Amino acid sequence: MNPVVVIPSFWAQGEKPGALGERGVYDYTTRIDKPLPELESCLASLEQVRGILRVIVLVVAPPSCEESARARVNSICRAHVGLNPLVVGAQEAAHVERAVARMAHHVAGETVSLRGYGAIRNMGLAVAAVLGHDVVVFLDDDEVVLDADFLVNAVYGLGSLTRQNLQVLAKSGFFVDEFDSPYAEPTEEWSERYWSKAADFNKVMERAQTGASRITRSNHLCGGCCALHAAAYSRVPFDPYITRGEDLDYVLNLRANGLDAWFDNAWFVRAQPPEEMAPVPSTFMQDVYRWLYEYRKLDAMNARRDLRTITPESLMPYPAPWLSAEVRQRVFRTALRRFVTGPNRLAYLGILTKGRYEADKFARSASTRYLSFAMVWPTIVSALWEDRFLQSAILSTGEVSAPISSAVHAARDGADPLADTGSLPSLGDLS
Repeated sequence: MNPVVVIPSFWAQGEKPGALGERGVYDYTTRIDKPLPELESCLASLEQVRGILRVIVLVVAPPSCEESARARVNSICRAHVGLNPLVVGAQEAAHVERAVARMAHHVAGETVSLRGYGAIRNMGLAVAAVLGHDVVVFLDDDEVVLDADFLVNAVYGLGSLTRQNLQVLAKSGFFVDEFDSPYAEPTEEWSERYWSKAADFNKVMERAQTGASRITRSNHLCGGCCALHAAAYSRVPFDPYITRGEDLDYVLNLRANGLDAWFDNAWFVRAQPPEEMAPVPSTFMQDVYRWLYEYRKLDAMNARRDLRTITPESLMPYPAPWLSAEVRQRVFRTALRRFVTGPNRLAYLGILTKGRYEADKFARSASTRYLSFAMVWPTIVSALWEDRFLQSAILSTGEVSAPISSAVHAARDGADPLADTGSLPSLGDLS
């Protein structure tokens, strides 16, 4: 295989919060002047990993500080030339966006770009396709790798068949916290009674961690520790219209197309989230948009005869309770309780009186947009695959290190388990 590690990295000039519901509000952004950015720790941890051929860093920053963010990322990557880093910022992304626009001109919105969680993931997939990587391993920049066999574990089982004759083409690992725990911390706060997902998530995690098999079918995908084979990512894109939770949503997209996500209970990283997190009202509003949209979108997918029906029973214990009409009551009760208890009462009053209605309106109007985009995605990937013009355009400005060493080329040509396949694989190639 020819895997590539893709790391989205979010940057900003300062800590000014985004507006409620604004596209481009992320869980956290790194200040450009931060002495030790999360990306540095992440790349340093990758230095120990065996078999790395290339690391792609996606620079996500507002136009006002894109150049500064790019310069900071370049300087960080130059300290890790052994990873063969490739920086993809606005300049490199523009080449890909123009190529995609020619094939998907009828599709609304930014589907492959450096803005919005789903579109950013798609940019990572698109660049990987241009460079001919048949496995994409996503890693978040606020995570550190703990094992030299991280990449070996990432591709473990990919392309293989289970005893039920099902192929493993999309696989999730998990992250542990500072106490080496993979479980979410439950909350007893009165305001969070209808919004906390920790208990349901922990049930899913416990079942996966204690299963008899290392790899099991999953309702969960950790976007910061997942591996996607080209036979999956060339067929199913991430949803660029969802405000957050694009990794869990990808499980539904796979399943609707007859594929499954799988969980590897021996593959993990450590999450080290920074203190500079997005303000609660902004992330809550994104979640309101997310869950109302997810509920409407699932109905739209289940109404299609060419897609596999996804039943609530197959998504228990999580995320099934969040994908029904019940989610509207969850939104109302949580916003009301947070309004009562404070802080940010004015923001939650706005969500109660206006925001939740706008989110539901968006969900109704946008529920089928992803389906239109997904139909053209295989054509997009096929056209991008090892496109020599795009390769040259991206590499000429994105490379910040010396070319791959002869030792790495020798490893590719030898019997290494991560050896380059040299072509876009199909389902038939993997049998």
